[in-house]
Amino acid sequence: MLDILHRVTREVNAAPGLSQALRIIVERVADSMSVDVCSVYLRDSVQGDFVLMHTRGLNPEAVGRVRLATAEGLVGLVAEREEPINLENAPAHSRFRYFPETGEERYSSFLGVPVIHYRRVLGVLVVQQVEQRRFEENEVAFLVTLAAQLAGAIAHARASGGIDGLDAGTPAAGRTLRGLPGAPGVAMGTAVVSYTQADLNAIPDRASADVETEVAAFEAAVERVRNELEALREQIADSVTPDEQALFDVYLRMLDGDSLVRETIERIREGNWAPGALRRVICEHVQVFEDMDDPYLRERASDIRDLGRRILARLRDEGERVREVPDQAVLVGHEVSASQLAEIPRESLVAVVAATGSRNSHVSILARAFGIPAVMGVDDLRTRELEGRPTVVDGYSGRFYVDPSPTVEQEYQRLLDDEAEFAKGLETVRDKPSVSPDGRPIALYANTGLISDINLSLAAGCDGIGLHRTEFPFLIRDRFPGEEDQVALYRQVLEQFNPRPVVLRTLDVGGDKSLPYFPIVEENPFLGWRGIRLTLDHPEIFLTQLRAMLRADVGLNNLQILLPMVSRLEEISDVRRLVARAREELAEDGIETRTPPLGVMIEVPATIYQIDRYCDQADFLSLGSNDLTQYLLAVDRNNSRVAGLYDELHPAVLAALREVVWAARRHGKRLTVCGGMAGDPAGAILLMGLGVEGLSMSVSSLLRIKWVVRRVPVSRAAELVNRAIEMDSPDEVRRMLRRTLEEYELGGLIRAGK
Repeated sequence: MLDILHRVTREVNAAPGLSQALRIIVERVADSMSVDVCSVYLRDSVQGDFVLMHTRGLNPEAVGRVRLATAEGLVGLVAEREEPINLENAPAHSRFRYFPETGEERYSSFLGVPVIHYRRVLGVLVVQQVEQRRFEENEVAFLVTLAAQLAGAIAHARASGGIDGLDAGTPAAGRTLRGLPGAPGVAMGTAVVSYTQADLNAIPDRASADVETEVAAFEAAVERVRNELEALREQIADSVTPDEQALFDVYLRMLDGDSLVRETIERIREGNWAPGALRRVICEHVQVFEDMDDPYLRERASDIRDLGRRILARLRDEGERVREVPDQAVLVGHEVSASQLAEIPRESLVAVVAATGSRNSHVSILARAFGIPAVMGVDDLRTRELEGRPTVVDGYSGRFYVDPSPTVEQEYQRLLDDEAEFAKGLETVRDKPSVSPDGRPIALYANTGLISDINLSLAAGCDGIGLHRTEFPFLIRDRFPGEEDQVALYRQVLEQFNPRPVVLRTLDVGGDKSLPYFPIVEENPFLGWRGIRLTLDHPEIFLTQLRAMLRADVGLNNLQILLPMVSRLEEISDVRRLVARAREELAEDGIETRTPPLGVMIEVPATIYQIDRYCDQADFLSLGSNDLTQYLLAVDRNNSRVAGLYDELHPAVLAALREVVWAARRHGKRLTVCGGMAGDPAGAILLMGLGVEGLSMSVSSLLRIKWVVRRVPVSRAAELVNRAIEMDSPDEVRRMLRRTLEEYELGGLIRAGK
C-alpha cells in the first residue's frame, strides 16, 4: 500500500491539470483497493453543493449532473462530520440518497473520506462495492492519505482559475492566490521568479530571447559534462570495481543517446530558455522511471536527476546570464532570501511574494523597511509558471493576483491613487513634535539595515536609530566583512545621525537568516544556534565587530550596542568582558574609545521572569515583539500553516509586555519596542497605553505612527490596554482598536493594520 501511495502521489503532483489528477486518483484507487466504484465529489464554492466530478464504476454520464446539497446523502454526512464514514450496508442508512442516473443501486458497502484543506471541506472521496463488507482500517488510512494529497491539487486548481463544471458565475479572467499579509501596501507589476540555481525543480519557464544562443549554451554545457564524466571515469578506474565504474558509462550513454539532448533542444526551439527546457525533459524522464514496477529501474530516476543537475550547473557557468529586470518588478519565489531581494535594483522592486514565511519573517521585515508590499505563505505557489506574468500584490489582505482582469486592475489603480493622496496628508505632521494630546512625548525611532535607509529615515524626522541590523552586510557578501569594511559602514550611520542615538545590534544570524558562506543546518533553527549564542561561540568574529563599532564611535559618542537572543544573565557579563578586551586591544594600537551603553533585547520569555535582574545588568532594554510573540504563542512565524495563529495583540502577549514595562519603570531603565507592533497603528496605541515612551519601526511607518500619537491621548490608550488584557482573543482586541481608530478619524490608517 505504501509503495502504491507514493506512486499515486507522484502521479497526482505531476498531472498537468485537475481533471487528469482526478482520473489518476479514481483509476489507481479502484485498482489498488479492488473496489467496484471510486468517485470524487467536489464542493461548488458558489452554490455549496457537492458535484460528482469523476468516477470509475458509476454511469459516466452522471459526471457533472449529480449534485447533493451540503446536508444531503452520505456524501453530505461525510462533509458534515469531517471524518470517514464506513458502512457495510449503505442503502439501509437513513442518510442514503439514491440517484437513478448513477446506476449505484447494486452497491452495498460504502467508504467516504473528506478532502480537507486548511479546515475547509473541498470534497469527498468515495469507494463502493457490491459485496457487503466493512472496509479494513488500513484501507481507510490509505484513502484518507490520498484525500489529503488531493486537497492541495484541488486548492491550487481553484486558485488558478476555477474548475470546469464548478464555481459557476466566478470570473474567468485572472487568478487570485491567497496568503498572509507580510508588509502593507499595494503594487502592480511583472513577476520575476527567484530560484536557487542548484535546485532543478525551482527553475521557472521563461521565453527565450535568442533561441540559437540558448541551444549553443546547452550543447556546450552537455559537452563539458561529458568531458567531466569521462575524466572522472578514468580517475577512479584503478580504485573501484567495474560495476561501480559502470555508473559513469550509464551517464555517458544518456548524454550520447538521442532522447535527452534532442528533446531539450526541441523544447528550446519551441520557445523555452535552456534551463527551463532541461527541467521539463528531466522531470518527464524521471517520471517514466519512477512509474516502473522494477525497483532497480525506479532507482535510475535519481541518476537522471543527478545528470540534470550537472548540466544545469554547467549551463550556469556558460557566461553570466544577464537578467533583464522590468521597471515594476514583483519578486516571487518559494523562499525568498535577503540576498535575492538585494539582487533586484531598489528602484525597480515594487513587491515581494513568497510561498513561505509570514508577516514577521525576515523578508517581510525587510520589505517594510523598503516600503514595498509583501504577501507571504501563498498556498501552492507554482513559481515555474509565473515568470513575466502581470500581477497585483495586495499586502493588506494577503492576496496575489496573476493575470488580473481589467476590473481588478482598475480597482487597484484607484487604490494606489488614494494611497498617494493619503501619503500627502501624512506629510503635514512630518515636522511636528511626536507628543500626545495630553502632553506625553513618544520618541519615534527608525529601524534600519541598509545605508540607503539613512536618508529616508532622516527625511522622515525620526529621533534616532532604535535598531540598526548589522547582519545585512554579512548576508549579501560571499565572506565575512573585515574590520575596516565594518568601520566604514557603522561610521556612516553614526555620523549621519549624530548627536541622535544609534543602536547597533550585534550580528543576529540563524533562524531565517543564514549566511551562504557559514551555513547552519538545524532541525529547529529558531530555537537553535543564533544571535548572541553564535557570536559568543565565535569570539574571532564577534571581537572584529565590536572593535569596528568602537572605532566608528570615536569622536561621535552616540553609539549604543544591543544584544539579540539573550536568554542567560551571564551572556551580558561575557559581552562586557569582550567589549573591555576590544577597548584594550584598540588602546594598544593608540585608539582611545569609550564603553558605550549596552542593551538587551527582550525576546525570549525566560527574560520576563528575571526582568529585574536584567534591568540591573543592562543599560537599556529593547523589546523585540516579533520573536517574543513567536515564543510566547509557540507559533513559528515563518510557517504559513500556523502563522494565522500569530498575533502580537494576543492578551497574553500584552500581559507579558506590561510586566517588562513595569520593571523598566521601577529601575529607571529606558525601554524601546522595536518589533512590528511598534509600526502597527493598533499596536502603537496599546504600547502608548502600557507606558512605552520609545517606538522603533520601519521608516515607511513613521509618519503613520506620529499621526496616531498626536491624535490619541495616552490616558485613553491606557484604558484600552486594561480592557484588552482582560479579553479572550486577539480578534476582540483588534476590533476594539479599529473602532478607536475610526473614533479619532484615523480610518485611513486601518488598512495599514493587520
